[in-house]
This record gives sequence, C-alpha cells and structure tokens, in this order.
Amino acid sequence: MTIVVGYVPTPEGEAALTQAIAEAKKSNATLLVINSSKGDALVDNRYAQEPDIQSIEDRLADQGIQHIIKQPVRGHDAAAEVLDAADENDADLIVIGLRRRSPVGKLIMGSVSQRILLEADCPVLAVKAD
Repeated sequence: MTIVVGYVPTPEGEAALTQAIAEAKKSNATLLVINSSKGDALVDNRYAQEPDIQSIEDRLADQGIQHIIKQPVRGHDAAAEVLDAADENDADLIVIGLRRRSPVGKLIMGSVSQRILLEADCPVLAVKAD
C-alpha cells in the first residue's frame, strides 16, 4: 500500500503530513512525500529546504514508517507532481492540506487542491491545519 502526501512547509503541509503518518501507521503503508517547485523563481517558499527535509526524514524514521521523499523541479505545478506520483506508484490514498478560506474564497478553492480532488484516480483526504 502506498500513500502520497503533498507537502509544503506551512501549517497546512504539516497537517497533511501528520495525517498521512497516521494513515500510514494504520495500514502499514509506504509514505511518498512530494514537495515540488516549478523552478521558475529564485525563491520558492513552498519548496522545503534541507533542514525541513531532514526533520521529516528523522520523524518518519523514528516512527518506523517506510518512506520516500521526492523534490522534483521539472516545471510542473504541484498538482501535476502529486497526481503523477500517485499514478506512477499506484497510490491507495493522497493526503493534502487545505487552508481556511473566507466565504468568497470557499467559492473559488485553490487550483492545486481542486485539481487533485477532481483528477485523482484514488481517494483523496483533505485536512485543515489547527
């Protein structure tokens, strides 16, 4: 069993990772962490730096979770990277984090989240940060 989690170094990304860890423990699944960047900017705050990745690596290893961490920079948006990873690894579940939104913001969900929810071939678990 494989679980794909879309990770960004934000409270929403941490919530997604925490839930993905819980799901992986329940089903003894391999956790595939995807943190990507299009590579079209000098600074991308959504692309995790080495200390963040090492912290995730340590956290997963300490909990005995089989895992793979990928940070592709191929010019694709985050939704494409998560969906591609899920397809390539025959994922059983995708976990993503969602931001709290205003009433108007709820009308227009974030394009990355919306695309994953609509296009995924497996179940998607969307979680909010506390």
